Amino acid sequence: MKAEDVALTSIVRVKPGERIPLDGRITEGSSSINQAPITGESMPVEKKPGDPVFAGTINERGSFEFEVTANKGNTTLARIVRSVQEAQSERAPTQRFVDEFSRYYTPAVVVIAILLAFVPPLFFGQEFMPWLYKALVMLVIACPCALVISTPVTVVSGLAAAARRGILVKGGAYLEEGRKLKALALDKTGTLTQGKPQVTNITPLTSMQENTALQIAASLDSHSEHPVAHAIVTRWEGDLLDVKDFEAITGRGVKGIVNGKQYYIGNHRLIEELSICGLELEAVLEALEKEGKTVVVLATENEPLSVFAVADVIRESSVEAIAMLQAEGVHCIILTGDNQTTANAIAAKVGIEDVRGNMLPEDKLTVIGELREKYGVVGMVGDGVNDAPALAKSSIGFAMGAAGTDTALETADVALMEDDLRRLPLFLALSRKTGAVLKQNITLAIGIKVVFLALNLAGEATLWMAVFADMGASLIVVANGLRLLKFKK
Repeated sequence: MKAEDVALTSIVRVKPGERIPLDGRITEGSSSINQAPITGESMPVEKKPGDPVFAGTINERGSFEFEVTANKGNTTLARIVRSVQEAQSERAPTQRFVDEFSRYYTPAVVVIAILLAFVPPLFFGQEFMPWLYKALVMLVIACPCALVISTPVTVVSGLAAAARRGILVKGGAYLEEGRKLKALALDKTGTLTQGKPQVTNITPLTSMQENTALQIAASLDSHSEHPVAHAIVTRWEGDLLDVKDFEAITGRGVKGIVNGKQYYIGNHRLIEELSICGLELEAVLEALEKEGKTVVVLATENEPLSVFAVADVIRESSVEAIAMLQAEGVHCIILTGDNQTTANAIAAKVGIEDVRGNMLPEDKLTVIGELREKYGVVGMVGDGVNDAPALAKSSIGFAMGAAGTDTALETADVALMEDDLRRLPLFLALSRKTGAVLKQNITLAIGIKVVFLALNLAGEATLWMAVFADMGASLIVVANGLRLLKFKK
């Protein structure tokens, strides 16, 4: 049956590995669901009866049934698509100064030339040929070639310079707008962080050596598809031990027999159910969980052996990039679907004070609107489907080029290749340089015209001077614009 044919309140069964087709609420069973496409959460979320599920998210393991609460056109995913379309339609194109100027400049010059050629001979008895010559000289001098060329040459040079440095910009308007950026909202997972859980802490609780505990944990978790289990297996680089009687404990962890002994590895809840969670272990778990890390414990039926903390690791470039942006006066804010505790932990590490967790796509959209009212030009950096509405609503949307989803890349205005956030301050510097060269070129183009027009009215200008004023000015602005290709920061 197609998703559009499923009626409200229908019961749908989801198997492991399947994508959830519609929004709903679990009625039977439990599982771990990857909600990153919708909420951006870095770790899968454990779901039980009564918990909501979203269309487009992925069932990691376990089977469950849910009651449909929204049909195909009204799901969270459908609302994200509509939000992107509405946000994009609200964005007006930049009105260029040169375009507006040329609307009046060219007709005015032609009218003045005609008057210059005919008024003196007709009304003041002057000779026709000298005034016709002056009119022709004036037309050549006033030709707006240099003015018209100055903008596209400069912008194209800026775009080429950006592309050489791993910044792909969809249009010159965004490159020019960048220098006005006052605030920047950043997604957490996949943007500030790598988006891949890694083992960050191993805390022994007994005399068992760290390598021994890691080998046993990796051997057990090698039979699990959970991202936390995958992180532990990836951390262990040696041989795995044979596991007998392996069993997944839904919503808690796994167990199995290794070297003839029963071992468990699971979350806080599993350890409490085994009645082996003492004060010392509670203190360790609490400290790691406050840092926004996912914690699992390797244990036997009688005692905990070792604690493993898993977290989404910050990109090496994030701290440096945020410091550079803030030094340039850009207000940075984190918008993430992850819980507030995890968001606060990441924010503290990268040096951002304004952080908001538990943000759904529509919440990010609202915040971007508020920031635009407060700061004017606002940027958004993201990589997922859930970031698309905010990317579209922002003045300039930045997508992570390598880690970003197709939706994010299509919606954004700028793609940062190699997923290096240090490209952001580089983009701002290049935008400021481009703006400065644009002003120089426009000033040169108009200034040269004004000087030679004054000489012409004084009777000192010749046709050769007019040619220089036209072609010379064009060559000067082209050469000045091409300097951006050698831009360095």
